[in-house]
Amino acid sequence: MTATIVLILRILLAAVLYIFIWRVLQTLWQEIRQQSTILATQKKSGIHIIVKTEEGREARYHFWQPEIVIGRGPGCDIVLKDEALSANHARLSRHHGHWWLEDLGSTNGTFLNTDQISVPTVVIDEDQFKCGKSLFTLRLEPVEDLVLPDLQNQNGGEG
Repeated sequence: MTATIVLILRILLAAVLYIFIWRVLQTLWQEIRQQSTILATQKKSGIHIIVKTEEGREARYHFWQPEIVIGRGPGCDIVLKDEALSANHARLSRHHGHWWLEDLGSTNGTFLNTDQISVPTVVIDEDQFKCGKSLFTLRLEPVEDLVLPDLQNQNGGEG
C-alpha cells in the first residue's frame, strides 16, 4: 500500500514538474516574440547632410549609421579636399535619442550656427555647422514613436 502511494506521488510530482517546465518555456517564447515585435517596429532615424564647399560646389549625403566622421582622412565617412579640415575633424553621432556634433580636436575648430563648440553638442533639424571652409546643413528624419504591441491582451489580461 505504501509503495502504491509513493508511486502515485512520484507520478504527480513528475506531472507537476513537466507542467512547470512547459509554462516556463511558454512564457519565454512569448517574451521572445514580444521583443522581436518591438525590435521590428523600431525605426532608425536617418540624417541628410548637405555640404557646400568654398568653391560653391554642393554635395548631398544620406546616412543610416549612428556615427559619421568628417575630415580629409581616407577613413572618414565624408571626405573633403578642404585644406582647412583636419584628417578627422568632427563627428556626428546618434545616442540618447539625439544627434550630437563633436569636434575631434581639429586645428581650426568646428562652428555650430556661428558658435565654436568645444564639447559634444546636440544638433537639430536645419542646423548648420562649419568645418574648415565647408558649410554643412543637417536634415534630420523624425523618429516616429515606437509602436508597442498591446502586451496585456497577448498575456490574457483585460485590454
